[in-house]
Amino acid sequence: MQSAVDVKGQTTAVEAKRVQKRRGTWQLHVMLLPALIIVLIFQYVPMLGLVMAFQDYEPWLGFLRSPWVGLEHFKTMFEYEDARQVIWNTLVISTLKIIFNLGVPLAFALLLNEVYVMKFKRTVQTIVYLPHFLSWVILGGILIDMLSPEGGIVNRFLSIFGVKPIFFLGDNDWFRTVVVVTDVWKECGFNTIVFLAALTSINPSLYEAAIVDGANRWQQTIYITLPSMLPIIIVVGTLSLGNILNAGFDQILNLYNPLVYKTGDIIDTYVYRVGLLNGDFSYATAVGLFKSVISFILVVTGYRLAYKYANYKIF
Repeated sequence: MQSAVDVKGQTTAVEAKRVQKRRGTWQLHVMLLPALIIVLIFQYVPMLGLVMAFQDYEPWLGFLRSPWVGLEHFKTMFEYEDARQVIWNTLVISTLKIIFNLGVPLAFALLLNEVYVMKFKRTVQTIVYLPHFLSWVILGGILIDMLSPEGGIVNRFLSIFGVKPIFFLGDNDWFRTVVVVTDVWKECGFNTIVFLAALTSINPSLYEAAIVDGANRWQQTIYITLPSMLPIIIVVGTLSLGNILNAGFDQILNLYNPLVYKTGDIIDTYVYRVGLLNGDFSYATAVGLFKSVISFILVVTGYRLAYKYANYKIF
């Protein structure tokens, strides 16, 4: 009986401490309210519009009176050749971006880590990092001018070697390459910082022991650096799975044109064009909902894999 009373008393004391802690931090919760309200208004309230995916929505009838069609728009999505091509384009472009946005920054971080002149190292890192802060609206205009077949600096350079002008942004054989290369160039600096931070956490004594054993720089990289960075590589790679259907709406919208719809049109630009430009709201909502559901599943899977293989978790 005495032990039960003690346990009850301890529980009461713990609850009292929790209540006291909440009372002492209520100001912090109040500070969160504006952000929560914004998220509620702009993220959750618009989700009510997902009902359009199951209706033959007409703006003048609204959500309540528009006729219900069930899964008809989802069936149509898989019947249209354009929709299947868009899904394939999205998978190809996003997969290439994930691979190269993982490999190129990793290689660049390893090379930059070998530079011992700190002033030069920081200068290079800053220059590479700058494009990350530029929007695709600005970069799109720059790239259109640079890659123009009529007077573009890239084609002028190629003409020195006798290469005929190439319409990079109007040729289906070149468009995906341009998209992937420019995206890697823009984001390389940001991803490099992640890997440079991981490099600083490696125990220097491991390198000292390797030098004593006669290991050169290449062997130190293979047997010490890469294995030590493997957890962060796994985390970055697995978390990228959630973006497998996000091939870069801003980038594609500012670079593509009807000539490259076959290889450059992705789900987001397809939804924008069909829904907002053509006014087919229900079908566009169905395509967007399909993408969101698959992305949600991949995000959850990515976090599960990151936790399993790299012990990474948010909560």
